[in-house]
Amino acid sequence: MSQEPAEPYLRSTYAVWELTLRCNLRCIHCGSRAGDSRPDELTTGEALDLVSQLDEIGVREVSLIGGEAFLRRDWLDIAAEITRRGMRCTMTTGGYGLGPKLAAKIAAAGIRLVSVSVDGLKATHDRLRGREGSWRQAFVAVRSLLDAGIKTGANTQINRLSAPELPRIYEHLRDAGVRSWQTQLTVPMGNAADRPELLLQPPELLDVYPMLSHLLERGLGEGVRMYPGNNIGYFGPYERRFRSRPGTEGWDEVFWSGCQGGVLTLGIESDGTIKPDPSLPTDDYAGGKIREQSLRDIVYGSEVLRMNESAGTEHATDELWGFCAGCEFAEVCRGGDTWTSHVFFDRRGNNPYCHYRSLYHAAAGLRERLRLVTRAEGSPFDNGVFEIERQPSDHPLPADDELRFDASAIRWPAAWLAADPDLPARLAAETERSVEVWGRRLPADGWTPALSEAPPRRTLPISGQTRNAVVAGCAGA
Repeated sequence: MSQEPAEPYLRSTYAVWELTLRCNLRCIHCGSRAGDSRPDELTTGEALDLVSQLDEIGVREVSLIGGEAFLRRDWLDIAAEITRRGMRCTMTTGGYGLGPKLAAKIAAAGIRLVSVSVDGLKATHDRLRGREGSWRQAFVAVRSLLDAGIKTGANTQINRLSAPELPRIYEHLRDAGVRSWQTQLTVPMGNAADRPELLLQPPELLDVYPMLSHLLERGLGEGVRMYPGNNIGYFGPYERRFRSRPGTEGWDEVFWSGCQGGVLTLGIESDGTIKPDPSLPTDDYAGGKIREQSLRDIVYGSEVLRMNESAGTEHATDELWGFCAGCEFAEVCRGGDTWTSHVFFDRRGNNPYCHYRSLYHAAAGLRERLRLVTRAEGSPFDNGVFEIERQPSDHPLPADDELRFDASAIRWPAAWLAADPDLPARLAAETERSVEVWGRRLPADGWTPALSEAPPRRTLPISGQTRNAVVAGCAGA
């Protein structure tokens, strides 16, 4: 039975809808293992009825994804109905096969923004996307969309193959006319769970984040707005920069303040399964199916759709464990991005991709290493299980770990280095200074949070003033 309150309030105002799992690419990092259609995808009538239900519960934007959304025959009818009902319709695509004719149809359906996936330079992108020519096709799609008058962005997964190429990816996107760029760290879901060597190790974030910060700042001056994704950052020296938006004020808007799955976001699979977030594993986070319940009943009545309602209450940190349970920012951060922590450990509440966490360990002369111990089963949105080991920073790295990333691997454009030859050294100095600043915050007895049990909580008031001082102090170091 629905638990909708007497005075309804808006939930899940942004929906991401997998129209089909069918795809014309075979990405080796695909979380949904897209390729073939699901056997029981919604009919046209069911899909159009779902559009009306999205409208009824107050959803304001629907983003269409796949697989590849445009491989579903009736997808433009669905998009047009979303638009007709006054909701903003957007789309994410791999771009393979999207040319001028399809771009014109997309514009006619009222789709206002399309994001094209670009995951590396030509060789890297084609390798990750599993199809030769996919990089060239992605930029054909960008040009076709822009020519059709559609606002066009890009999205990029960051892993050990793509991370060294990010500055040059930026150049290609900028020169192609892309003005918004979302980045996200690759995590071990679906196909990516089968290739742990692609994943960044936590200490490698110390070289990734200064680079991202530089690209963000450069983009602001060159008309390209970077949007670091939900699993990037957390209370290190760049958190304020990563989260803020031009013209916004207030710390609630510029710090990560917990997962919003089921509160502001909604995920829909092509068979009508409803989740609090589209990326979360289906087996653990399915709230119901629209063939069995109304969307309103699922959204307001499903326990899993309500999992983040504890924000700001005494129960906000109940599920945290390991390092996150003892973190001074626990009440605010609440373990970072749920998707990331769950797909690493098959349990939410302990996030290994936290910048503050990596700085903390580096300051203590330690590093963390992630190791796959249980492989994924091979179904869409599945995950394996990793264990995390803490080592001295000078502990020998595995000899067979060939895809290591550090600052020396970054492929800076020659023109940038000619204009600013000190750029790599300056970013390296930023990292060293950040580690030094966080080192001054370590307890005098050298205690560090335990991994297997909740450590004693250190008392630090989590007020806006405190957060301001912590981040500003590190950013200004």
